Amino acid sequence: MKKLSDPVNTLKGVGIKTQSALAKLGIDDINDLLTYFPFRYSDFHVKNLNNIIDGEKVTLRGKISGIPIVNYFGRRRSTLRFKLLVNKNNVVVTFFNQPWLKKQLIPGNEILVYGRFNTNRLSLSGIKILSHQVSNQMAAIYPSNKNIRSNTIKKLVQEAYQEYHQLIFDYVPEWLIKKYRLEHEEEVIHDMHFPDNQKEALLARRTAKFNEFFLYQMKLQLMKIDHQTHNGIRIKYNRSKINDFIKQLPFKLTNAQKKVVQEIDLDLTRPVQMDRLLQGDVGSGKTIVAAIAMYATIMSGYQVALMVPTEILAEQHANNLANLFKNLPIRIGLLTGSTKTTARNELLPRLANGNIDLIIGTHALIQDPVKYHRLGLAVIDEQHRFGVNQRKALRKKGHNPNVLAMTATPIPRTLAITSYGDMDVSIINEMPRGRKPVLTSWIRSKQFKDALPIILKQLKKGEQIYVVTPLVEASEAIDMRNAENIYQQFKSYFGSQFKVGLLHGRMKDEEKNQIMNDFKQRKIQILVSTTVIEVGVDVSNATMMIIYNADHFGLAQLHQLRGRVGRGSAQSYCLLIADPKNKLGEKRMQVMVDTNNGFIVSQKDLELRGPGDLMGHEQSGLPEFKVGDPVSDVVILNVAQQEAIGIIKQPDWQTQPVNSNLKLKINQDSTHDILD
Repeated sequence: MKKLSDPVNTLKGVGIKTQSALAKLGIDDINDLLTYFPFRYSDFHVKNLNNIIDGEKVTLRGKISGIPIVNYFGRRRSTLRFKLLVNKNNVVVTFFNQPWLKKQLIPGNEILVYGRFNTNRLSLSGIKILSHQVSNQMAAIYPSNKNIRSNTIKKLVQEAYQEYHQLIFDYVPEWLIKKYRLEHEEEVIHDMHFPDNQKEALLARRTAKFNEFFLYQMKLQLMKIDHQTHNGIRIKYNRSKINDFIKQLPFKLTNAQKKVVQEIDLDLTRPVQMDRLLQGDVGSGKTIVAAIAMYATIMSGYQVALMVPTEILAEQHANNLANLFKNLPIRIGLLTGSTKTTARNELLPRLANGNIDLIIGTHALIQDPVKYHRLGLAVIDEQHRFGVNQRKALRKKGHNPNVLAMTATPIPRTLAITSYGDMDVSIINEMPRGRKPVLTSWIRSKQFKDALPIILKQLKKGEQIYVVTPLVEASEAIDMRNAENIYQQFKSYFGSQFKVGLLHGRMKDEEKNQIMNDFKQRKIQILVSTTVIEVGVDVSNATMMIIYNADHFGLAQLHQLRGRVGRGSAQSYCLLIADPKNKLGEKRMQVMVDTNNGFIVSQKDLELRGPGDLMGHEQSGLPEFKVGDPVSDVVILNVAQQEAIGIIKQPDWQTQPVNSNLKLKINQDSTHDILD
């Protein structure tokens, strides 16, 4: 009995070699093959000369009006030229390095030629000579590799469709198909692979995008429900104590912070596991919101773990939170990779028996020897910097602890829908009162000396400066400035008046911490650094950020770096030094100059670089869709999400006859899942 899950080697001509080549493209079974869609089509419809756009690939029909001539250049290079009479116009057709075609070209005969048209010269750069009996006017072109050709995939798809098309079924409910004027699944598969024209191909692709997003969102929402069915830790905190804590803060919460605090507090009181993503721009005050949740959890008799990506940030959080909780009975511990053995041996038993309320650290928090007494809340700062497995490991350190993940890389709605659809999302979209936007400028490297008076002016005011570079040492292979060279340059410029420090990832942790502390205490006025200062470092007296080779950073990373300044009341500046080699690079620099809004920066980064480059596939867990693009197809994605949520909200959706095929499809995919 045939099934769509049959392996591809059930098809004729698919031996071990072809099966292996298909597997490398993600094609293991018949369903994979039928949903391995073309990325473009060659349109072989004959076009009128008056309707052709310059540079367009077209098919012309005409009579050979002269004798074809072949000219050779060396042993392997040649041109074959002939004239083609098309509607009383002679078009010069040229084929490169295909002299054997001359035998097919008999003067007076009518032929079909496919190639790229030049309207100014009335000429065609030939690609292929077509048969008069072209079986399909739209030829599908498939993504392929060196082990298998596009035409081989095309033949296998044709065979698979002929033998299995009767097994293709609609899993999108019929009412949704009608509501959005979608095609039925068998029609989608046919028209994606064998369309008669562009309109058919576009209609099929529109439906395929919706179907793919809809199925993904159904699975994502089911994951969310599964998370919520786990018995979570209910935090029964004292509301008046929380209010008193908020009142004694040295500043007032913004309205956005108040709203997010309410969302988190409500989650903590529920008997299901909190799984919330808190996102907000650099300096928007996420840490204080997390601190309120920490306080509520600790006052209820539970422990809190705060995991951060770097030791510098861990130490900074430990100092800041110790100061924030200094008048409260909260016992704080710090655990990182460089924690000395003696200190570690003293700390771990205290953590295990409950004598530490708040533990702050790096990935050291999830190592096997680390045991918790009553872990009630796990906070993950800059969560996209951790791999999926690291985040899971922290969750497993307790019995379904509440989870608050934070990121200062604002995630566009597109990625929030695809990557964090199983989490509740809170957004802080308001900056603390009194903060001035950082003024950003972009200059080319040859203009840097013009900026020296401005830098000197900031230093003379007693303010400090970050100088960031991509590399630690000089590299002959990459033409980029490096930290050590720039350190020497700044020492020669300002070393007689101001202290210049150097910080990079190859230093020992003790040395890095010492330099960072010296900068915080204003013993260092200019800190030349690699991107180790990208995340979380907070020195309010630093008012200028200079970034060399800024075009070698992503926009989201540049925004993170810029966020290291502007944290006090003084006006701050960011100077981008870059010599982009193309228009795209110039656009990216201009985005940074034009806006301080992290959500806009992040969206532009997504549009210019793609989701994989923006967040890193291995860490972000971003899905790879076959036809849909979460950026350009965000409207379809949003609609698909809303419809999936609507169905999942119905408690009896799985027993409704209209959803029987949808349930079947989800179950079929459970071992071969796009969420894996």
